[in-house]
Amino acid sequence: MNEVSGAASAQAVAAKKKLSSSFFKKGITVAILSGMCYGLYSAFMTLGMLKGVWGNSLYAGFSAGGTVLSLFVMTYMLGALGSALNDTISGVWCIIIAAAKGKLGDFFRSLKTKPGAVMIAAALIGGPIASTAYVVALQMAGSIIIPITALCPAIGAILGRVLFKQTLNFRMMCGVAVCVLASVMIGSTGMSAEAPEGLMLGICIAFIAALGWGIEGCVAGYGTSMIDSEIGITIRQCTSGLTNMIILVPLWGVLSGGGVGLAGELIANVWTDMPSLIFFIASGFFSVYAYSLWYKGNSMCGAALGMACNGAYSFWGPFFCWIVIGVFDGQEGWNLAPIAWAAAVVMIIGILLIAMNPMDLFRKKEA
Repeated sequence: MNEVSGAASAQAVAAKKKLSSSFFKKGITVAILSGMCYGLYSAFMTLGMLKGVWGNSLYAGFSAGGTVLSLFVMTYMLGALGSALNDTISGVWCIIIAAAKGKLGDFFRSLKTKPGAVMIAAALIGGPIASTAYVVALQMAGSIIIPITALCPAIGAILGRVLFKQTLNFRMMCGVAVCVLASVMIGSTGMSAEAPEGLMLGICIAFIAALGWGIEGCVAGYGTSMIDSEIGITIRQCTSGLTNMIILVPLWGVLSGGGVGLAGELIANVWTDMPSLIFFIASGFFSVYAYSLWYKGNSMCGAALGMACNGAYSFWGPFFCWIVIGVFDGQEGWNLAPIAWAAAVVMIIGILLIAMNPMDLFRKKEA
């Protein structure tokens, strides 16, 4: 009887280990997919901001009520507008998905809770500030800024140490140093004669996006520990999109001298321009999974490894911009210099060092 019981117990333990291993590997796959979705979202959004009214009117000096957009407004106001359009459409996708899964009631209930308020705060940091900076940097310097925004895990590690007294050991500091080295490699392309005119300023603005997302990651960690990840992402995208659309874009309109009327006309133009809107619908869809799969992957294989796998978007971003804009749409200038591709790989190594001890991969294998 004892032998039978012992055999059954051994089989149960073996089955549990096999299930845990499968769950862990699936989590890694999910986290990697989140990085790929981030690259696709970046590529389709960038393409959308090159099509239709964006390319034919807005960037050419769109006139509304006698006000012609200056370079200042084109750079920042249209960056906010692109981010607002993407995140609002992403929020609509989130609501559709939540409704299809019967979670819409949970969404409205969560808005009234403390974790829901935390997610709203995280969205305000990551949306109007970081996402807009990301779009502006992307328009000014191209996909080369994507590896720089992947510094957010490094910034998150430092902020976690300062704000929450979390561990920042020698290995993690080495990872931060490697990420800085990669950023220097990327910045060195600004010395090239073929570099875009706004490249260096775009790189500086990309650091703002990395800082904002690093702060968002610290703040949102608390909220998502008590809210379903899909509900958390719905709160995040809806808050970010509506705040950008209702507050930030009109604010830029006032600062430009065109007033709220200018912002209203621009918003109406981009929402009714199907040649570009179709690409924003695609970018909004991939944006949903860029964020939701990140949180899901973290919960399945651990936040450290999930963050490292997601950080591979520093490669997937330039890669899909090249595929979607360069190859699919046939636009020139989206190929990256070899040093930029090498820097993306170095950045991934740095993020991996911050997120986990690489030796743990071998220890898990041995176990």
